[in-house]
Amino acid sequence: MRRNRRPSGSLERDVLAILWAHEEPLTAGQVHERLGAGLAYTTVMTALTRLHEKGVVTREKAGRAYAYTAVLDSPGIAAARMRELLDAGEDREAVLARFLGSLSDDDERTLAVLLRAARDDRLA
Repeated sequence: MRRNRRPSGSLERDVLAILWAHEEPLTAGQVHERLGAGLAYTTVMTALTRLHEKGVVTREKAGRAYAYTAVLDSPGIAAARMRELLDAGEDREAVLARFLGSLSDDDERTLAVLLRAARDDRLA
């Protein structure tokens, strides 16, 4: 019998959604409980460990376990991924040029506004 696999990254997204929904840090057991998806506890632990290694969550000792807190929101995670991809490219200028070429007119205008604001902040 073949199990249905989750789409890549969906467990991490689900774990983060749970952490974002709670102001207090949660242990792996609490996250596991809230997922309620028939997942093994060790699977949830692995997802939290990977998120910690990526710098997306922090953890602090809570008895014999760790309690986790999300440190990046969804836009922060997307920005970090974009930065990783940019850093992985051999020709940064070509990567940026292709990225700009793929933007809609609205996104291009938004980026121009953000770049001007960032430049103005540096000069201030």
